[in-house]
Amino acid sequence: MHSAFSIALAGLFSLSCFDSADAQNVRRVAIPPLKHQETLAYSLQTISVQANCFPPQLRGVLAYIAARTGRRPIVTSGLRVHGRSHSQHRYCAAADIRIPGVSEQTIIAIAATAPGIGGIGRYCNGIVHVDVGPRRRWTYC
Repeated sequence: MHSAFSIALAGLFSLSCFDSADAQNVRRVAIPPLKHQETLAYSLQTISVQANCFPPQLRGVLAYIAARTGRRPIVTSGLRVHGRSHSQHRYCAAADIRIPGVSEQTIIAIAATAPGIGGIGRYCNGIVHVDVGPRRRWTYC
């Protein structure tokens, strides 16, 4: 029994030496650490809201609004495949948002100064529409 254990131990030792010899011949690739962790500047109202297709310009508008208000906007609507033909929602270039505790007038004023902003709309239920399409404004009640 003792000799069988010694043989098994010797075999494991020789395999470990073999593996470390191979490891010395392998070129190591340095992986640089992440400079910063990306976090979303917005939340989704429900898991059914499709926002993973937002272009960087729209994510920038939402981040700008979050930075100016100190709160993350809640996206109530993103991509809407079956929306109106001229809607930026069809191209995933629009977001309907709300920010609890921040008036829609404040959100609209901040959005109007956001770099890359296109359309800004106001619904009478407290929801504000922002997109990166052509510049325009509207109120829909």
